[in-house]
Amino acid sequence: MIKHFRKFDWVLIVTALLLVGIGLISIYSISLGKGDFLNFKKQIIFLITSLIVMVVLSFFDWRSFKENPYLILVIYFICIVLLLGLFFIAPEIRGVKSWYKIGPPGGGFSFDPIGLTTIILIVLLAKFFSMRHVEMYKLRHILLSGIYVFIPFLLIARQPDLGSALILLALWLGVLVVSGIKLRHFLALVLIGIVVFALSWSLFLKDYQKQRIVSFLAPQVETLGINWSQSQSKIAIGSGGVWGKGFAEGSQTQLGFLSEPYTDFIFSVIAEEFGLIGVLVILTLFGILIWRIMRIAMSSEFNIPRLFAFGFAIVLFFQIFIHIGMNLGILPVIGLSLPLISYGGSSLISIFIGIGLLQGIKTH
Repeated sequence: MIKHFRKFDWVLIVTALLLVGIGLISIYSISLGKGDFLNFKKQIIFLITSLIVMVVLSFFDWRSFKENPYLILVIYFICIVLLLGLFFIAPEIRGVKSWYKIGPPGGGFSFDPIGLTTIILIVLLAKFFSMRHVEMYKLRHILLSGIYVFIPFLLIARQPDLGSALILLALWLGVLVVSGIKLRHFLALVLIGIVVFALSWSLFLKDYQKQRIVSFLAPQVETLGINWSQSQSKIAIGSGGVWGKGFAEGSQTQLGFLSEPYTDFIFSVIAEEFGLIGVLVILTLFGILIWRIMRIAMSSEFNIPRLFAFGFAIVLFFQIFIHIGMNLGILPVIGLSLPLISYGGSSLISIFIGIGLLQGIKTH
């Protein structure tokens, strides 16, 4: 057992725990302003659960995916069923059906299958392209992989959760690039994506999603409606200065001006209370986190673990980039949490599932 733990990438684990710790400090600060510490207590339980899951999965030999390809497909279709079930069983919260409620009304926990689906999709794409990396010139492989991604993308986008759906597209394109897709095929996919987005504007996007995009492109139109959140977010970030206002001293956070401070705008909470120094700390930690994941990818001798690590890094990078971009006002608000820092058990556990699988890759 000791020999097994010595093989861990402890820099990766400690970095992840430091980010979770910063998240817990911010969640506690928000809870002080609201006078409700339930989310803080839940996040501690989620962290303990995540660490247990990570340790258990570190014993998993990734070669089982190579020897049992149908295992991945079975788990993938279970995730699809879970996404479908949201439309029939999950309660509607702020117009979105994304969580299964577990426990008594007014208490208990929520389970979001999107995080688990993302991890399984990374494994599936890693397995798929590891078997076909020398045949990436064949268009049918690209199209088949696209079908695997499009099914959960469509189900997630219809919840509607546009942010998480776009992360799946970024994952697919990123793994395609790493796998060696031809430039003309990549440009064709980008062109198709532009056409699909144009059609989505009239066929799929909800009114509030359109308003978010319009308000992002023309923020001068109004500030008390759809772009209120970003306006308050930018005020919080700007007022933090270099050193910040101090723990639990941020006016935008403590007085409730920030909408969804636990999740979508937690970066603004950190910037307001800990300033530029706090922002540089979390950016440095995220940089170390992604570097260690990429290091595992580069040191892997086989395609499946290499592509999994690359895919996991791609998901984290784009989620971090989009979340911070939303908070800074350089990207429209599409509802994405900050990995390891924002409140949320499903997201936290799914990330530690990925870290656990990475430890399994390294130890084996």
